[in-house]
Amino acid sequence: MKLSDLAKRMVWTIIIAALICIAAAIVYYRSLDVLPFALGVLIGSAVSVAKVFLLEHGIDRALSMDKNRAAVYLGLNHIIRLVLSGAALLIGAVVPQLSLWGVAAGILAFQIATFNIKFASKG
Repeated sequence: MKLSDLAKRMVWTIIIAALICIAAAIVYYRSLDVLPFALGVLIGSAVSVAKVFLLEHGIDRALSMDKNRAAVYLGLNHIIRLVLSGAALLIGAVVPQLSLWGVAAGILAFQIATFNIKFASKG
């Protein structure tokens, strides 16, 4: 699947936000205690990248539909993305080798990327 430039910028923003979170955690922990947080950030960031792919695919498909079907399709696509985030957070809460805060930071990287795109396009 070919990604648009906007989606590529979002993916790069997610990766950079994840690296910043991991670097801050390394400075904070200064030991191998950083691993659960780092693994959580990686899982959360992977979910955020998957959400970018789902959003890109959903918009591409919705553009070829009529208005009513597109609205239903995009609504279902949004619910799938929310369930994906919820599943990652549940895994982060249940698996002791993962930090729930790390997963949450990785998932919030999607919102950071969205705001980055919004404000970068105005400048």
